[in-house]
Amino acid sequence: MPAAVRKFRRETSEISCCLKYLLFASNVILWLSALLVLSVGIWAWREKDMFRNITRLHFIALDPAFVLIILGGVTFLLGFMGSVGALRENTCLLGAYAIFLSVLLIAEIGFCAVAFALKDKGWIKDQATEGLKAFIRHYREDADQQNLIDWIQEDWLQCCGIDGPKDWDSNNYFNCSSIAIGSREACGVPFSCCRRRPQEVIKNKQCGYDVRKEGHGVELSKIIYEKGCVQAGEEWMEHNLIIISTTVIVVMFFQILGICFAQNLRADIYTQKSKWH
Repeated sequence: MPAAVRKFRRETSEISCCLKYLLFASNVILWLSALLVLSVGIWAWREKDMFRNITRLHFIALDPAFVLIILGGVTFLLGFMGSVGALRENTCLLGAYAIFLSVLLIAEIGFCAVAFALKDKGWIKDQATEGLKAFIRHYREDADQQNLIDWIQEDWLQCCGIDGPKDWDSNNYFNCSSIAIGSREACGVPFSCCRRRPQEVIKNKQCGYDVRKEGHGVELSKIIYEKGCVQAGEEWMEHNLIIISTTVIVVMFFQILGICFAQNLRADIYTQKSKWH
């Protein structure tokens, strides 16, 4: 009798514990990370009172808080399906997880193909230009967008405006005609356009005042960045093309791995159920 019991257990135990718990653990990490991102996005939107002020949603796609909510929500759903599906051996959740990952993978491949096909036609440049135009126009209206463009100009690309500092004329606060209404920032640029001085601990927030006025008296290149952010972004992508490509390939590889793991686990579960019946 004991021998028969041992034989029965060997035949019916088809599910790989290693595969099951590896899929579960990786998706729990994904799920918790997504929960954090989603919480930050919701908190940022709540702080700006965007849930009540729906009239401001005309530039929602460029709102960093909204992007965090969407990214966190999608990743949260993905991690939930993967972790619960693996732990509970639920074939429906595992199937949905594999389909969801497959759709994301196809979308990413399609986007990369379109971007590569249209790179010589300036499609990426046009999209970046339109996004930066919106950021500049609404610079003082949204704290998140303001912080994002400040980070792009000061820390990431060391640039100013789209094609140069003159692009800040499209913002009501920095337009030279705003001198008439008493704007102290008129004919200037944000502090993030300013070059950091040696041994400067705290950056002067007024360093960009009046720099575009005629007869300012100081060479512009010594005070602010004159290169536009579109050109700086193109140069950054060229210099980091290998890193970007490697990152995309690694992400896609793990997505394919997740799909394979989920499908193999589903097959094991079906095999076990068929033997029970």
